[in-house]
Amino acid sequence: MSMGTDLPDGYPFQRDLEITPREAAKAMRERPGEILVIDCREPSEWETARVEGMVLIPLGEIQSRIEEVEAAGKPEVAVLCHHGRRSMKAALLLRQLGIENAMSIAGGIDWWSRAMDPNVPRYVKDASGCRVIG
Repeated sequence: MSMGTDLPDGYPFQRDLEITPREAAKAMRERPGEILVIDCREPSEWETARVEGMVLIPLGEIQSRIEEVEAAGKPEVAVLCHHGRRSMKAALLLRQLGIENAMSIAGGIDWWSRAMDPNVPRYVKDASGCRVIG
């Protein structure tokens, strides 16, 4: 694990666009009124594994549901997906839509499960759906 980032060695962490799972968990625990955490995965993934306190807004619905994000009025917005790719797209889209502080949670729920909470199931997603692997 990389020192200071709580991510796998070699992870291409981008401090200006990402926060670590540990940073997100700390904000949710210590400043719940200040952070909105969006899970941008699909409902089937949400049903397989989720983190309490996050709001499901699939990536394909972010633009049409931007008013919900704005109405939450939180000074911090973080986005989670499976491995971090969709959440980066979502964070960049949110920034384009005026949510300038949107950040991606690096490594997604898979790394959240490994680094923060092993009770959150790890899974794989393929044509047959989601399958828990650990």
